[in-house]
Amino acid sequence: MLDDLRLFVEHETPSTDKVLLDGFAGFLATYAEERTGGRAEILPAEGSGDHVRVRWGDEGGEAPILLLGHYDTVWPAGTLREMPFDIRNGLATGPGVFDMKCGLVQGFWAVRALREAAGADRPVVFLCNSDEELGSPSSRALIEEEALRSSAVLVLEPSLNGALKTARKGVGRFTVRVTGRPAHAGLDPTGGVSAIEELARLTLKLHDQSDPLGSGTTVNVGVVSGGTRYNVIAAEATGEVDVRVVTQAEAERMISLLSALEPHHPGARVSVEGGMVWPPMERTEKIAGLFSKASPLAREFGFELEEGLAGGASDGCYCAALGLPVLDGLGAVGGGAHATDEHVEGASMVPRSALVSRLMETL
Repeated sequence: MLDDLRLFVEHETPSTDKVLLDGFAGFLATYAEERTGGRAEILPAEGSGDHVRVRWGDEGGEAPILLLGHYDTVWPAGTLREMPFDIRNGLATGPGVFDMKCGLVQGFWAVRALREAAGADRPVVFLCNSDEELGSPSSRALIEEEALRSSAVLVLEPSLNGALKTARKGVGRFTVRVTGRPAHAGLDPTGGVSAIEELARLTLKLHDQSDPLGSGTTVNVGVVSGGTRYNVIAAEATGEVDVRVVTQAEAERMISLLSALEPHHPGARVSVEGGMVWPPMERTEKIAGLFSKASPLAREFGFELEEGLAGGASDGCYCAALGLPVLDGLGAVGGGAHATDEHVEGASMVPRSALVSRLMETL
């Protein structure tokens, strides 16, 4: 399994490099067919890498189980030279090892084990997309289509310190644009309207909506720009806003709040673009029921399974919003997603893969 992980990690797959992504898609399709007996399809995509769908079993009767995972990473081409794949002190390291090449490997091994235990007829679909780190713009429709055909969705994203993710925050991306009126900062200080000042006031108002220990909502104006010179009252300013919410009701409240933003100064104008990229994955009865099935199975392999809320989104959010039973975080145990200390605990790979296999067997 670690040898396979090395193969996957040593294929660099930055989200914005279609040549490298398509190359890995071809590798992945061949791997799935030769190592698992699956029927692999490469699904061409414009503007992103090709996606890969692998099927096993007979889909003529019962609905398939959908496995989800992405093969793109945040790491640019050439990172392997600085962060080569390595195994030391029980930890596997390298770009994308935790998020989420390890989950892909564990998923394919889980299907192999399932086929050996339950025979070849249990229908399973594994959809591997190339653009999750960008919000899945070219694969969302495909993911939703497959989810609606499925009985359950198992997401091989990294775990939450070993715990499964039975809830995820929805994520919104907004751009706030402020238009003021330019004037000389010294000769005509009252003649201008500072777009930067207006944006600063709006930033404070938006940050006041954060309630991480209460509702769970967080708001971050993470990028600001504006002005032309130090001695000119700024005519334009822009802020890029990250919004994260636990429930769809809170998402709608924040959308309304952002849409209704008004300037403090009557001479300024405010416009807002954007919206929710991922809906929240709320812990529904179906999701809770799926976790209750997985929890005792983990004990068969010597570990206790916990659950939690993740502040980041995944493609599981799209599936949960459709009313499907979803379990997320079934992939790697480790840490350092998107960081130079990204790592996976090698000893966790077999039991985590076995859990996914047994869970599919019981569904």
